Amino acid sequence: MFNKEVKSILDLVQAFPDQQSCIDHLEVLRWNGNVVSPFDTTSKVYNCKGNKYKCKNSGKYFNVKTNTIFDNTKMDLRKWFMAIWLVTSHKKGISSLQLGRDLDITQKSAWFMLSRIRQCFGIDNNTKLDSEVEADETFVGGKNANRHANKKTYSSSDDKAPVFGMVERKGKVIAKHVPNTTMETLSTEILSTIKETAKIYTDEYTSYARLKRVYDHQTVKHSKRQYVKGRVHTNTIEGFWSLLKRGIFGIYHFTSKKHLQLYVDEFVFRYNSRTQPEAMRFNLFLKNIENRITYKELING
Repeated sequence: MFNKEVKSILDLVQAFPDQQSCIDHLEVLRWNGNVVSPFDTTSKVYNCKGNKYKCKNSGKYFNVKTNTIFDNTKMDLRKWFMAIWLVTSHKKGISSLQLGRDLDITQKSAWFMLSRIRQCFGIDNNTKLDSEVEADETFVGGKNANRHANKKTYSSSDDKAPVFGMVERKGKVIAKHVPNTTMETLSTEILSTIKETAKIYTDEYTSYARLKRVYDHQTVKHSKRQYVKGRVHTNTIEGFWSLLKRGIFGIYHFTSKKHLQLYVDEFVFRYNSRTQPEAMRFNLFLKNIENRITYKELING
């Protein structure tokens, strides 16, 4: 692990002075002394030269980068580590242009690094929420659809993409790009994510009307300018929406529907690890890097 407490990018550079120190750190996090073959988890593994291993059953060679976001990369692992540190530390994210300048690489390379990194943020999607939970929906992108009549423009644009979120107070947030905000869709997400023992707070949107059949469900009436009623409000989830939208509009400017969930997962990861020190957040990410995507898969469609 780290030789000392790491709190800044300078500490990170000093903790990982060369490629080998990065490899050693990844091996500790991924295997902790018990190397497992990515081709056959039951196979015996032989230690070879040059940080390589051989899977006995398959006869294939591998290293700690195999089947991870670092697989087949020509980029120095120190730059990857710096990119991950910057992405996980910046509350609103970092653009590929800025990352390229910070790491002295091309914008295209920085964009691909960021895209691979985003593949690994969705680690809390199976979390069950309990206690007091706020639920709300929002829309990201687009210009005309879902706008008030007096704010519509007449230029062509794609519809806004709906995102549904649930947050346990003083706990974690779960947010998903959903196809629509109908009662059926939102109820399915709520039932699969929130325990029946929880109290749910929402606004008066009609898609939440039947939640009382299962949950202790209370609402605030935003249409009547009611935003807080005792402990009943949706201010926590709306605060998360504010972070998400400021990041997408202010840093990334645009995201397609195809990749929207990856951006949502990025902000969810930072929110859910907000109380952890930077070093712990960094290691948490590195434990979830077995989610590789190729450049061809990324740009397809």
